[in-house]
Amino acid sequence: MGLFAKKEQSHLGVDIGAHGIKVVELKKTKGRPQLWTYGMTRDHMDIHADAVDTKEPMVQAQASGMQPKEEPESDEDKRIAQYGDQLKVLLEKAKVQATVATASLPVSQVFHTLITLPLVDAKEIDHHVRAKVKKMLPLPIDHMQVVHQEVPHFDTTKKETYKKILVTAAPRRLVSFYARIFQRAGLQLDELETEAFALQRALVGNDPATTMIIDIGAERANFFIVDQTLPLTHRSIQVGGNNFDAQIAATLGISPQEARALKYDFSKLGSKQIKDEIFASTVDPIIKEISYNVEMFTSQTGNEGKRMQKIIFTGGASLFPPIVDHIRQAFPVNVFIGDPWARIVYQQGLKRILDEIGPRMAVAAGLSMRNIV
Repeated sequence: MGLFAKKEQSHLGVDIGAHGIKVVELKKTKGRPQLWTYGMTRDHMDIHADAVDTKEPMVQAQASGMQPKEEPESDEDKRIAQYGDQLKVLLEKAKVQATVATASLPVSQVFHTLITLPLVDAKEIDHHVRAKVKKMLPLPIDHMQVVHQEVPHFDTTKKETYKKILVTAAPRRLVSFYARIFQRAGLQLDELETEAFALQRALVGNDPATTMIIDIGAERANFFIVDQTLPLTHRSIQVGGNNFDAQIAATLGISPQEARALKYDFSKLGSKQIKDEIFASTVDPIIKEISYNVEMFTSQTGNEGKRMQKIIFTGGASLFPPIVDHIRQAFPVNVFIGDPWARIVYQQGLKRILDEIGPRMAVAAGLSMRNIV
């Protein structure tokens, strides 16, 4: 035994989203993640909407002996300063102790696909993956950071004749952009991962059931299918909380700001106080997207006969009752709002506030759990 007790290691997850920053800090206690602190900003941010130009910049050679002109601060530098400073203030107010963090990449700027390869030697998989996705990527492959993992073969009754590979790629320039934000905030960015893996970790855990996670934000809804604990598919549509605000505003003849406040009140009242049929046309694109995702997934080789067993909602807009109510009526499966705190130990006195903010914190919670569970 050492002379000094080993200091508990903190694990910090940081979610920089379109409508603010969320942080969750956990510590491992008796083998389980324990909530240490959390925090969120409510400022509108555009990091999910072309916050960084991921196109590779033109490089111009400088003539020998000539001094380059001092470049003015770019829009990208301004955004880095803005996000970095906001994150630093949030860390101070939340009394975060961690100095190393895991962050998520916005799904809108991440390439994600499932490919099939012949049975090849493990040493050759990387070469085959890069060759297959090269023409699919939005940028030249040398400008992308590509990672992949093999999807396990679970059906032991059939001989494996191919390999399924899950591929994720992000622009190197975007990765550098995030690293500079965290450096300005005084944090070391240890790992970056997609929101899909963070949500799977927080809301699904070790459950192997075929599950759909639907993350509904202010502007977009993201659909992920998780099977055998791996997020295998992702699609996105432009339907979110703002659409429901507009529907309430048009129906009642009030401003969008008033409608947003009223939607928040409705979320607390429960579904019996709201006429669901008013929002049928707004929910319909979500229902159609669920059907399309399930059809596409079950038509893939190896997925024949699989059935969607659960639909888990998350994101701030998911608390609006008509959304979940309509989906329950449309699909005969277990439909519910996910609880990102279910696998985390916390003081029971915090339960009310944690339940209220849970759908907004799922990504940050999943990120902070990365090196614990």
